[in-house]
Amino acid sequence: MNTGVKITVFATALAATFGTAYGVGAAVGPTAPDRNSAAHADHDRPAPSGHGGHGGHESPAPAGLQISEAGYTLDLETPRVRAGEKNELRFAVRDEGGRKVTSYRREHGKELHLILASRDLVTYRHLHPTRAADGTWSTPVDLPAAGTYRVFADFTPAAGNATGLTLGADLAASGTYEAPPLPEPSATTTVDGYTVALDGALRPGEASALTLTVSRDGRPVTDLEPYLGAYGHLVALRSGDLAYLHVHPHGEPGDGTTRSGPGVSFTATAPSAGTYRLFLDFQHRGTVRTAAFTVRTGTTPPTGTPQPAATEGHTGGDHRH
Repeated sequence: MNTGVKITVFATALAATFGTAYGVGAAVGPTAPDRNSAAHADHDRPAPSGHGGHGGHESPAPAGLQISEAGYTLDLETPRVRAGEKNELRFAVRDEGGRKVTSYRREHGKELHLILASRDLVTYRHLHPTRAADGTWSTPVDLPAAGTYRVFADFTPAAGNATGLTLGADLAASGTYEAPPLPEPSATTTVDGYTVALDGALRPGEASALTLTVSRDGRPVTDLEPYLGAYGHLVALRSGDLAYLHVHPHGEPGDGTTRSGPGVSFTATAPSAGTYRLFLDFQHRGTVRTAAFTVRTGTTPPTGTPQPAATEGHTGGDHRH
């Protein structure tokens, strides 16, 4: 695109997203979490939200593609913001009676985890908003470019026997938009002087091991710090429809066997062929950073020039607890 196009995008693009999702096939599939880790077993949860699905005859719906599920609706009170400016993002989760939910189960230290990603999968934020007494959530956000973004609310209501949900809604950032290309697949990426290497490949319909190894200045980082109860958190988003998966690593800090680096291991399944963007959150020396990778299912793990880091928000003011 030679000339930027002035746009103001609206959340009605969600309807087209559903069509794309169905045409592509099954979403990012169920993980195969470490069953020896009781703390993680609850969060790598099965249908209906799409975090997992073990033993069922029907594939769970892709997580994050629905704005309403199981009687709960994500109400994005700030449907559009201005790119390049500081904004306050406000939203609520409403029950089937239209009331704002004010009681949640805490998972990995938080009542709700908020993921925000651009549809080109270049910009990524893992945010922890604050909740007011009336159930309204808010968080500052500064998006670098105009376009359409997807907001994912990952939570478990405290009421009844509710299971974990991931609801999604589109957020528009107005301004001059020029679509950047998705970075090519590579086995390594860099962020803030850290190099992260990816070993393993996603395979459609088959559980596969992924190990991400962190080093700095050519030396392995062996003192990763726990972040939200783990040495790493991995989010996978499928290019096109942004089907969402949040994966936790094998083992946990303090279990007597899990090392604090340099490698963090996961198991994941991608039942459909396609291109995915992986985002690894890890903490070292008090700062959370995000390493981003582009991967394609069913291919040999790539080698070559390290990828540039995505425009996350962990090292600046956009990463909040």
